[in-house]
Amino acid sequence: MRRGLVHVLAWLLATGAAVTLSWWGVHTVMAGTAYDPPRALPITAADATAQGSKALTSPTHRPPPSTRPSTRPPAPTPTPKGTPRPSSTPSSSSSASGRVKSYDTDGGRAVFDLGPSSATLVSATPGTGWSMQVWKTETWIRVEFSSGTDRVSVMCTWHDGPPHVEIGNY
Repeated sequence: MRRGLVHVLAWLLATGAAVTLSWWGVHTVMAGTAYDPPRALPITAADATAQGSKALTSPTHRPPPSTRPSTRPPAPTPTPKGTPRPSSTPSSSSSASGRVKSYDTDGGRAVFDLGPSSATLVSATPGTGWSMQVWKTETWIRVEFSSGTDRVSVMCTWHDGPPHVEIGNY
């Protein structure tokens, strides 16, 4: 009986040491590489002068609550799949190379920096339960959100003029 307890205790100590060492190693490696917060586009001097005396505010800035009673806004109407939905954050802003516009769909959000003759993908975030793929060429960018058999595609093209964004179901 005593010999069995010694074996169990030795096994527990060895397993605990191995798990601790493994966790420490993985934690050390992952601490500097994964889960970095997304980077925002930098505000350049040109952007600051273009906005003049307008105060720069955060997109999450909220005015102080009102003291008078308010009426509730009407409930939003559902939109068909693949059509852009209004966003609670500004949908466009200035940047050094063009204007940044976000496109909300049932599958997620795609944000593009639209310049005069080209575009770049700023970010693409799938919605809950959706996955995402991105294709890029010299004249177009495609972001596809998928969930099961549902597909929503956000296509930005500029091969025959300024950037143009189309959203569709496939």
